[in-house]
Amino acid sequence: MSAPAPSPLAIVDAEPLPRQEEVLTEAALAFVAELHRRFTPRRDELLARRAERRAEIARTSTLDFLPETAAIRADDSWKVAPSPEALNDRRVEITGPTDRKMTINALNSGAKVWLADFEDASAPTWENVVLGQLNLIDAYTRNIDFTDLGSGKSYALKANEELATVVMRPRGWHLNERHLVDADGTPVPGALVDFGLYFFHNAKRLLGLGKGPYFYLPKTESHLEARLWNEIFVFAQEYVGIPQGTVRATVLIETITAAYEMEEILYELRDHASGLNAGRWDYLFSIVKNFRDGGARFVLPDRNAVTMTAPFMRAYTELLVRTCHRRGAHAIGGMAAFIPSRRDAEVNKVAFEKVRADKDREANDGFDGSWVAHPDLVPIAMESFDKVLGDKPHQKHRLREDVDVKAADLIAIDSLDAKPTYAGLVNAVQVGIRYIEAWLRGLGAVAIFNLMEDAATAEISRSQIWQWINAGVVLDNGEPVTADLARKVAAEELANIRAEIGEEAFAAGTWQQAHDLLLTVSLDEDYADFLTLPAYERLKG
Repeated sequence: MSAPAPSPLAIVDAEPLPRQEEVLTEAALAFVAELHRRFTPRRDELLARRAERRAEIARTSTLDFLPETAAIRADDSWKVAPSPEALNDRRVEITGPTDRKMTINALNSGAKVWLADFEDASAPTWENVVLGQLNLIDAYTRNIDFTDLGSGKSYALKANEELATVVMRPRGWHLNERHLVDADGTPVPGALVDFGLYFFHNAKRLLGLGKGPYFYLPKTESHLEARLWNEIFVFAQEYVGIPQGTVRATVLIETITAAYEMEEILYELRDHASGLNAGRWDYLFSIVKNFRDGGARFVLPDRNAVTMTAPFMRAYTELLVRTCHRRGAHAIGGMAAFIPSRRDAEVNKVAFEKVRADKDREANDGFDGSWVAHPDLVPIAMESFDKVLGDKPHQKHRLREDVDVKAADLIAIDSLDAKPTYAGLVNAVQVGIRYIEAWLRGLGAVAIFNLMEDAATAEISRSQIWQWINAGVVLDNGEPVTADLARKVAAEELANIRAEIGEEAFAAGTWQQAHDLLLTVSLDEDYADFLTLPAYERLKG
């Protein structure tokens, strides 16, 4: 590694944190500064390209596979790099933020992989950003334990060979880190902060543990964005002096535009690609966002009515499996978000059966693994994949050549029979307010109505309210969805929450702010690209 120049980055508006000097070293910040200098201009160009593409979708109300990359899709000769041993068996992956307790529980959970999340399951307070990095460093050096002050229960890591393999998820390209700025006062993209600090501190250490720096890439919208990540990986590996191809990346296909570029995304990352993942809520959010002015045929019903068996969702997931296996990559399925109840065995029984059916379907469709949000779901998902995989680490040999997805199949939203309901509107408001309130207090993964919700949940909730109002939807009770109706439902929910938790807890929270922000992003004529952008301006810390 060449000796870095002093970092031109400054930490601004941030309270000092315990042990932050172990993360924010001069050398680590110099690396982040160099990433910022080299790659932020291209990031900015790609964000502008997103806006141009969205304008084109608004004009045409359609999408297609790219004619300019047809040769890549037609070429059967290329494959992604072989999977490293530590990422070969991914049959169950647990997801969650990088707080100290979750770090230990996720690594100990029995899952093959932990998605250590700096993105949608983590509100980007400076404390979460920095101490999350510290927790991962401590985990790799086995310098981590945790005692719950409420219960007195202590948590410690199992033996190294029993721990999940970490795949870290940085923030999406659209979010900046306001606490880290360059000499011009320009904030560094959050993605480069998260990736840079993690890679710099842990890449060599992970190789010593028989693993490597593995990443999930969120919110990708095109193969050109994947190309940027590939360039970052090449530079980063050279900078710290580890072999090219050590990094492995799994890309979340959670935007409708990326669904039309799956092969090209794998191609751009082929020396560093590990697989693709099917992310449900963000995918639906992306459909609404991109086709929000496309009329009645793009109106989604209640979010809980859009299951993975909906025809356009089947087209998306089956195309993903076929694409991955054709190119030698892992296909990873979606989230089981249920949070088991400690009080209601009947609720658990019904939910566990739904989880089992969902994971059975994924395993039988050819997926190589899937996500859960809670350790209690690990054995259920494991059983579903064990039945299909046996002692094989994956099923990439299943090429799914029976799958033939046309461009129109991916946006055939009107193939669903379900329609928006009043109960669905109420649920969108309830979940939106409750999630945003917790996010504004620094919590990104929130249990709401026995489901683990993250930022994607709030995105689909507010987007559906916006879409239903602007498309003139009439609900099942005959009531048209209007801004006034949304305000009425939101006011009722706020009053219900106040009655439910009491005046003291209500006053201690950020409930009014959450209510106001949900209505802002649901009712404004100018649709906000991401809820987290205005929310970040209100986030303390």
